Amino acid sequence: MADPARAADRIDTAPAFTPADAAALEARFAGVATADMLAALLPELAGRVALVSSFGAESAVLLHLVAAVDRQVPLIFINTQKMFGQTLAYRDELAERLGFVDLRVFRPDPYQLALKDQTSLRWSYDPDGCCALRKVEPLDRALGGFDAWISGRKGFQAKTRVALPRFEIEDGRLKINPLADWSKGDLDAYFAAHELPRHPLEAEGYPSIGCSPCTSKVRPGEDPRAGRWRGWDKTECGIHGKGGADDPVF
Repeated sequence: MADPARAADRIDTAPAFTPADAAALEARFAGVATADMLAALLPELAGRVALVSSFGAESAVLLHLVAAVDRQVPLIFINTQKMFGQTLAYRDELAERLGFVDLRVFRPDPYQLALKDQTSLRWSYDPDGCCALRKVEPLDRALGGFDAWISGRKGFQAKTRVALPRFEIEDGRLKINPLADWSKGDLDAYFAAHELPRHPLEAEGYPSIGCSPCTSKVRPGEDPRAGRWRGWDKTECGIHGKGGADDPVF
C-alpha cells in the first residue's frame, strides 16, 4: 500500500492542459467572436495566463482586445537587445495608452550572450542560434509559472500559419491564438474603428517587424513576412515551433 505522506510530497508533473483540452476549447468557442471569447476565457484563466507581444505592426489589435477585458493580465515583451528603437517607443506608448499594469520585460541571459555571441553578430551567420539565444530562452523563462499564454499569430501571415487553430498545446501549456482567423482587412478595420496608433515603421514598408538586423522592407506582392531573415531558409523565430504550427506575434 502506498504511503500517503510520501504521495503528498510528490510533485505533480502532469501537464496543466492536454490536446483534448485544446480541442474542447476549439469546439466551445467555434463561431464565437474574438472579443466574446476573451471575455469568457480570461476570467477563467486569471493568474494562469500571460499575453506575449512583440509590439509589432499589428500588435495593437490584440493588446486592445485583451485590455478591454482585463488590464491586469501580465504582458510579456522579449527585448532581444536587437530591437528597433521605434519598437521600444511604440511598446511604451501602447502599454501606457491601453492601461496595462503589469508589463514584464525579459532579456537574453548576459552570461550566455558573452559565451555564445561575443561579437553580437551571431545573427549574421547563425540566425537560428541567435533566435534561440535572444528569443526562445528568454520566453521560456518568462512563461515559467504560467499554464497558458496568448499569441498574436494570424493564419494569413505566412504559409506556415495556414489553418492555424485558436487553441493548441506546447509543452503542456495552452497557447491561445485569438486572431487566428482574422484577415488583414479585419485588422485594418479594427485599427480604424478604435483609432489605434500604427507602428511607425509600417508606413515605411515593414508589415512584419522583428529584430533590426533581420528585418527588411517588403516589396509589393511579397508575403508579409518576406522581409524577415531575407536570404535565409528561415521564416519563423522558433518560439512557436515546439508543439504545433511553426511560430509570432510575433
